[in-house]
Amino acid sequence: MNKRSVVLVGPMGTGKTTIGKMVAREMGFEFVDSDREIEARCGADIPWIFDVEGESGFRERESQVIGELSQRPDIVLATGGGAVMAEENRKALSRAFVVYLHTSVEQQYERTRKDRKRPLLQHDNPKATLQKLMSLREPVYRELADLIVQTDRKRPKGLVREIVKGFHGQDDRATA
Repeated sequence: MNKRSVVLVGPMGTGKTTIGKMVAREMGFEFVDSDREIEARCGADIPWIFDVEGESGFRERESQVIGELSQRPDIVLATGGGAVMAEENRKALSRAFVVYLHTSVEQQYERTRKDRKRPLLQHDNPKATLQKLMSLREPVYRELADLIVQTDRKRPKGLVREIVKGFHGQDDRATA
């Protein structure tokens, strides 16, 4: 089956938004970040939603947004790191060409350590949290992925080329 959209999954700090915008521009697709879409619909940022509704409230909103966005063709969708943990999200995301942006916990930590807008990291040992989240989520990312791209120490343009090539190569795999 030829999938008509691209979904980027992976932990926080892998560059899903940055790479997603570049892939969308390269392919002539619309770019959508599920977290930004949730914030726009809510009129509040993610940390506020976590404070008021808890993680479960945020995850409900996330599932609704992903369910809707996953039905649209010709988009590149960047998801939140935990989106893949809900079965309904995995089903919705599998409609698209799923790219797992893999990065090391060390790289994640370097990219996120000063970011105060990541509710799951606002405590004494964010590196331990990143490690725990990776151990829980990575098997799911890998299972869902049509393509796995290693992002550590790679230039964004090279990653974009790899993703676009993989997306266009899905036609070849479908007929092989």
